[in-house]
Amino acid sequence: MKQLDLRGKNLSARELIEALPRADVSVDDAATLVAPIIDGVREHGAAHLRELSAKFDGVTPTHLRVPAQAFDEALETLDPLVRSALEEAIVRVRTVHAAQRPQDFSVELADGAVVRQRWVPVQRVGLYVPGGLAVYPSSVVMNVVAAQEAGVPQLAVTTPPQKENGGLPHPTILAACKLLGVDEVYAVGGAQAIAMLAYGARGSEPQDGEWLCEPVNVITGPGNVFVAAAKRLVQGVVGIDAEAGPTEIAILADDTAQVDHVVADLISQAEHDPNAGSVLVTPSVELAQAVAQRVTEVYGKTKHSERVAVALSGPQSAIVLVDDLEQGLQVVDAYGAEHLEIQTEDAGDWANRVSNAGAIFVGPYSPVSLGDYMAGSNHVLPTGGCAAFASGLGVHSFVKAVQVIEYSKDALHELSSRIIALSNAEDLPAHGEAVAARFTD
Repeated sequence: MKQLDLRGKNLSARELIEALPRADVSVDDAATLVAPIIDGVREHGAAHLRELSAKFDGVTPTHLRVPAQAFDEALETLDPLVRSALEEAIVRVRTVHAAQRPQDFSVELADGAVVRQRWVPVQRVGLYVPGGLAVYPSSVVMNVVAAQEAGVPQLAVTTPPQKENGGLPHPTILAACKLLGVDEVYAVGGAQAIAMLAYGARGSEPQDGEWLCEPVNVITGPGNVFVAAAKRLVQGVVGIDAEAGPTEIAILADDTAQVDHVVADLISQAEHDPNAGSVLVTPSVELAQAVAQRVTEVYGKTKHSERVAVALSGPQSAIVLVDDLEQGLQVVDAYGAEHLEIQTEDAGDWANRVSNAGAIFVGPYSPVSLGDYMAGSNHVLPTGGCAAFASGLGVHSFVKAVQVIEYSKDALHELSSRIIALSNAEDLPAHGEAVAARFTD
C-alpha cells in the first residue's frame, strides 16, 4: 500500500478531497456506453434483454422472470447454516428498519388552520442485487426488508443470470427471496436491468406475457460502474438511492488499535473488487509501518489474493499519516467513507464527532463484516464521498412526504389581505384574486 503523509500540512477541505485516494472510475465514460443499452431495452424489450444476456453473461435465459418452482428448489437445497444466518439477518435488519419509519404529524397554526404531513410509500420498487465477482444474498435482505418496512406493495428484484445455473440467478439469491416472500424476480443484470425497471419491458416469448416487467417508481441497490451510470441516466424518470460506485473502507486508528484487526479489515473490503478502496488514517508511525508490513505477509493467504493485491496497490488505497486524531477526523470527514471504522481510545467519542460516513463502526468488535451481514444496519451505503450529502438505504428511501393543508373560511380570511399583498408584490395578481373570490358576496 502506498503512503500519503499529511503531517504538518494545513489543507482546506477541498485540498483534502483532492489529495485523498480514490478509484479511477468514471461514471461519465460508462454512461456513453450505457445509453445505447437503455435505448435498446426501451425499444425492443425482452428480445434485447436476451441479446444482452448472451453477450455479457454468456447465457440466454429461457425465463427472464424466474418461475415459481425455482424458488422452492433453491430453498430446499440451501445449506441449513446459511439459511439460519439469513433468517437471523432478516430478523435483525427488520427490527432496526421498523424503528426507522417516519412519523406523521399535524400542526394547528391557528383556530381552523391545520397543516398535516403524511408519509406515503411509493407503489412499486425495483431492487438491484449484483452478481458479478460474488454472490450477495445479503443485498437481497438489505433491499427487500427496507422496502417492506416502508410498506411498499410491489417489489421487483433483478439480478444477473448465471450460465452455470441454466440462465437463472444464483440459487442462494433465490432462496433469500423465498425467505422474504418475494416472487417477482428477474434474471437480468447490468445496465439493462436498470433500463427494464425504469421503462418496463415488453415480452418477446410466450412465457414473458405481453409485458415482461412493469416500470417502477424507485430503483435501489449497489452495482458496478455501468449500473451506476444507468441509474444516473434514468434518474428523473424514476427515483434512485444513489450512484453507488466501488466499495471502500476507511479506518481511523491510533496506537491502541490491533494490527491484525486493521489488516484483516482492509483486506476484507479489498476482496470485493479490484477497484475497492482500503484507507488507513493514523497518527501512529508505528501502526502504519506494522500494517504495511503485515499486509504484505498475509494478503496472499486469502482466497481472492490477486483481486486483493490489485485493490490494495491501486490509486484508491493508501495509509495516510496525520499529526493527530483531530487532523485524522478532518481527513475522514473529507473522505466521506462508505464504511468508517474507529479503532482508537475513546472510539465512541470520536465516532460522535464524525459528520460524513455511510456507516460508522465503533471499536475493535464492530468490523464492517458485521454490518455487511448481521448488525441490523443496512449495507447499501453511499460511496465516492457521497456520504457528505447522502444517506444509506433505509425506509426513508421508499417513502415520500405528502403535505395536507386544511383551512376554515375564517382562518383563510384572516390571512387574505397579506396573501393578496404578496401576490401583487410578485406580480401574480390572479393568486390574490383566487383568495378574494372566496369572500365575494
